[in-house]
Amino acid sequence: MNSVQKFLQDYLNYLEIEKNRSIKTRENYEHYLKVFLDFGKIKNEKEITSEVVREFRLYLARREIKKNTQSYYIIALRNFLKYLIRRDINVLSPDKIELPKIPMRQIEIIEYEDLERLLKAPDGSDLRSLRDKAILETLFSTGLRISELCGLNRYFDIDRGEISIRGKGGKLRIVFLSERAKKAIKNYLNKRADAEEALFVSLTKSLKLKAKSLPKVIGRIIPRAIQRIVDFYSRKAGIPEKVHPHTLRHLFATDLLVGGADLRSVQELLGHSNVSTTQIYTHLTNKQLREVHQAFHGRRRK
Repeated sequence: MNSVQKFLQDYLNYLEIEKNRSIKTRENYEHYLKVFLDFGKIKNEKEITSEVVREFRLYLARREIKKNTQSYYIIALRNFLKYLIRRDINVLSPDKIELPKIPMRQIEIIEYEDLERLLKAPDGSDLRSLRDKAILETLFSTGLRISELCGLNRYFDIDRGEISIRGKGGKLRIVFLSERAKKAIKNYLNKRADAEEALFVSLTKSLKLKAKSLPKVIGRIIPRAIQRIVDFYSRKAGIPEKVHPHTLRHLFATDLLVGGADLRSVQELLGHSNVSTTQIYTHLTNKQLREVHQAFHGRRRK
């Protein structure tokens, strides 16, 4: 193992142990950095030069990789160099590597009327539809990421309506359940006859000969199942746009901002590390600009 490979393994261990990053984050950083090191045929940390970085960025651009994906490679490299500098290793300064300029993300949301139809789409006639209704209401009420939703456990004070979430980077935050979400979760749990710890579970289909029996619980629900649930009910509700679980997270944030919530509070509820991430929603919700336009635009027209 050459010196840079040794430093890379030390850095990945540091991410996992000291920084408490997830295994997935470690795997992503390892991929980004190995692609760079392989491209530059780098064996020694001193071989990481400005010229090699420029050539690598040109290589990424010519592969027509999206700008935000290109930035992941550069962020990983800058953070790796910062780690080496903290260890008093003489390497290229990360400040000499500029991040790609990324256009503001265009958030796609559905109309509020479509949202209401989506939330009402599960009929509540059986355990499966009760579960699905609770999932949809919880997503919209809390703005949870899909992985956070799958990780919820059932034993908490539903009436209090507060759930402690450990999100990205191990950061803790509190999310809150609306009255509709509380009711949907209670109706769903009242129908559950198992002792599974998970709040939302996967269910087997009932056999036709045993149609009146409850479906069997087969463990914690997985993200792919949540995606299928949201897609199924959005089509059932007649929504022409493609709806994803993350769409409900967008709608949660947009609904708060339209209602007058401040950006910092929404940042906290979403679990964003940087308020600039939350600012992607402001172009959808800037009430002040609308009021300025209504008050002053076209006043001289007859």
